[in-house]
Amino acid sequence: MRYELHIAARYLRARRRDAFISVTTVFTAIGVMIGVAALVVVLAVMGGFERSLRQRILTLTPQVEILSYSGSIGDASALLARADAVPGVAGSDPFLVGQAMMSSPRGISGVIVRGIDPRNAAIVGQLKRYIQSGSLANLAQAPPASDGEVALGSTLAEKLKVGVGDPLTAVAPVAAGPDNEIATRTGHFTVGAIFESGVAFLDRDLAFMRLENAQAFFGRPGKVDGIELRLSNLDQTSAITRRLSAAFGPGYRVSNWMEFNESAAAGFELLKRVYALVLLLLIGVAAFNLVATLIMVVMEKRKDIAVLMAMGATRREVRSIFVLKGLIVGAIGTIAGLMLGAATCFALGRYHFIHIQKEIYGIATLPVAFQPLSYVVVAIASMLLCWVATFYPARQASREMPVEIFRG
Repeated sequence: MRYELHIAARYLRARRRDAFISVTTVFTAIGVMIGVAALVVVLAVMGGFERSLRQRILTLTPQVEILSYSGSIGDASALLARADAVPGVAGSDPFLVGQAMMSSPRGISGVIVRGIDPRNAAIVGQLKRYIQSGSLANLAQAPPASDGEVALGSTLAEKLKVGVGDPLTAVAPVAAGPDNEIATRTGHFTVGAIFESGVAFLDRDLAFMRLENAQAFFGRPGKVDGIELRLSNLDQTSAITRRLSAAFGPGYRVSNWMEFNESAAAGFELLKRVYALVLLLLIGVAAFNLVATLIMVVMEKRKDIAVLMAMGATRREVRSIFVLKGLIVGAIGTIAGLMLGAATCFALGRYHFIHIQKEIYGIATLPVAFQPLSYVVVAIASMLLCWVATFYPARQASREMPVEIFRG
């Protein structure tokens, strides 16, 4: 062990007359610990919220979407085979989207109707987790005196005041005749399922319908708007999107979820940076308490410094003693803070003792996402701040003049 580190470690163990300095050192370490723990927990919770929201949105909306620049797609089966052959694609499904006005005897609302294949396991398997009542299998049925069954968002169902099995009337504008004049088409449907994603605009505006029923209702038999793809790994979204673009050529537009939700993702990232900056300032306040603590140590150890310099210690070595002491205190606080933050995140994820309003956030407890990189970044930032805080006291210690100290 270098003697500078040995002396720095000895200065942490204060004698009785230096007890006050020892107490301030302990409180400095505690301050760093609290700041580090708070930053770790906040980043984990923000990451959990982002992951939860992304998961719920991507379950009910496409992860990758393929559209034709020429308009509707007639031969979807050939495109489905081409998409499924691309590595990283877990499943594909043709879809059709249209707008309609739905009404019941007790309410009326505009909706976005999305036609899907309820027999496609890759697509429907993701939707099942949010079904509140009824079943997606009902969409494949054809009840008597009805044009089919639909799945409604919970807020939409509440607005229409309907439940599973209740009848609905839908009206949609369609292009008809040789001049493509706008006409209206009326359909009579039955509520087959109600889902709740926790995302307000999805639960309020979205309705799912069997693809064939949607094609018949909107007057577009055999045609789809595009192909929806599910990916095996969302982290490979960009690479898979490039492969799909190369496979389909310039006649098709390939878009992914990052483009659809760019503003939401940017908002979350900005919020995380603001919270991180605020809590980093908290760590900075605690770290710069080291300045006062180390200055008091320098004043207390002036004779020790003079003896060391008289014995041949260089100014650089004297500076190193106090820099190392500050880093030891910072390391103790940082490690304790990381352990406290990890324990808090584990408790939040395991026992769910903090509850939030499900109506607002879509989930009942705080979500937590364990991100090892966040721990590494927080630890490095904390140690850098503690290192910077040692500069001034260490510099003052190295400028002491042994002759003046001995005279005094």
